Amino acid sequence: MGWQGCDPSTDFRGGGYISLENLIFFARNYPISFQRLLHKIDGKRAEWEYPFAVAGINISFMLAQMLDLQKGYQTLKVNANRQSWNCQFAGKPSTAAGIRFLELLEHDETAFDNLYCVAFQMMDAQWLAKRASYMEFNDVMKSTRTQLERELVLEDVNSVKELPAYNLLTG
Repeated sequence: MGWQGCDPSTDFRGGGYISLENLIFFARNYPISFQRLLHKIDGKRAEWEYPFAVAGINISFMLAQMLDLQKGYQTLKVNANRQSWNCQFAGKPSTAAGIRFLELLEHDETAFDNLYCVAFQMMDAQWLAKRASYMEFNDVMKSTRTQLERELVLEDVNSVKELPAYNLLTG
């Protein structure tokens, strides 16, 4: 499936549990696209391809950064004598893509999962268009992020399923 070593759990360090959930969501909700990407069916492929699962983990991490979601968690600190709690709430996303994503999330609780699927499919399409090999993975991820950011802020997009790149997915 494209793990870097014998123990897949070590690959989840960067993306955390959400990246596993994203892979499962993709497999369940877009099985045809998932299988086509997993088995690298489409296009002329490089001899040294990206590892599928690790790419998925990187996409989860990239989305969290792009959408400025790392600010959305609550930090709880306990003082030394454990008698009081110090709650700190981080602010809302500051990026245009992050702000727009929160608007989409208000109306669709699976917006992040669907955006992940779109991003994975988009990354593979760019991989093929650039005729990339493993050493160009970071460049492909950067261009994928740029395209996603552009599509997210389009005025006529009111859901992830209205993104132009959503059409890349098949059930």
